[in-house]
Amino acid sequence: MRGFFSTRGGGVVLDTAQLLDVKNLETFFSTDAGKVKAVRGLSFSVNAGETLGIVGESGSGKSVTSELILRLQDNNAVTYAGEVNFRGENLLEVSEKKMRDIRGKEISMVFQDPMSSLNPVYTIGNQLMEVILLHQKISKLEARKKAIEILRLTGIPDPEKRLKNFPHELSGGLRQRVMIAMALSCEPSLLIADEPTTALDVTIQSQILGLMEDLKQKFDMGIILITHDLAVVAEVCTRVAVMYYGDIVEETDVISLFENPLHPYTRGLLKSIPHIEGDTNKKLHVIEGTVPSLKDSHNGCPFRPRCAFATEQCNVYPDFIKYKDNHKVKCWNYKDVLAAKGDE
Repeated sequence: MRGFFSTRGGGVVLDTAQLLDVKNLETFFSTDAGKVKAVRGLSFSVNAGETLGIVGESGSGKSVTSELILRLQDNNAVTYAGEVNFRGENLLEVSEKKMRDIRGKEISMVFQDPMSSLNPVYTIGNQLMEVILLHQKISKLEARKKAIEILRLTGIPDPEKRLKNFPHELSGGLRQRVMIAMALSCEPSLLIADEPTTALDVTIQSQILGLMEDLKQKFDMGIILITHDLAVVAEVCTRVAVMYYGDIVEETDVISLFENPLHPYTRGLLKSIPHIEGDTNKKLHVIEGTVPSLKDSHNGCPFRPRCAFATEQCNVYPDFIKYKDNHKVKCWNYKDVLAAKGDE
């Protein structure tokens, strides 16, 4: 069993055991126009000691997927199908009481905007100690000591003083560190980070990403990093899943994704990244068209209307096609995508 702040001599030994296994997850939202499918049968897994990046445009279903893992959606407005297996147990079938025990203790989440996630009328200490006391049978004095230690571990200076601060008294970077401290206060096995560096300057962003990497190794956690920033993915992720229209269309290790993108959508995302070198007057690449409406029913590949590689075969949506052992894609014409990259 992991000690709260224990360190291991001789380097970190990563546990490669599977933590999370999502299978054929589907999500339906009830709206005035009827049921809308926001997540469309996606499957992925996360192992201990690795960081899985989930990337895609806004509206592709990244945040909804993370919220479903923790069952944070309103049951009156959302229905779902499939499996979210955490350590072999389907979280979609467990009781709400057990789910409350899992949230924060076994699986924690760092939300996109710490100012809207932290309660403005309570001090940092009150909010952090509440999480610790909720999941651990310890005294308030012990909870305070743990709160100070976890703030110190996340690089917050003068943690005793910060316990007395209110959220508005901290900078954006410090508030994000507080959110990470709260998420890690009970040593979760899995951390979900939803756009954790949004609205932070590049220096603070780098510090937050480095902090997450250090804490992942210290606690042997698995991390799901949700982002639209491929530079962040390149810096910290082990594997990458590319989402489009509520489904994963490509999955591989981070190096293979950047060297050999197979899906036209992935290729478009990578070509859209601005580069310092080269012709500064050259216009950035644009993925033509728009994401289809979730209200519309679609046969075949949902990226087909925007795709320069589309053929008649794309009227049928493929299952994953294996390119290599660690690289799979949902595209009939991935060889043409590779060939086009070679001609650039």
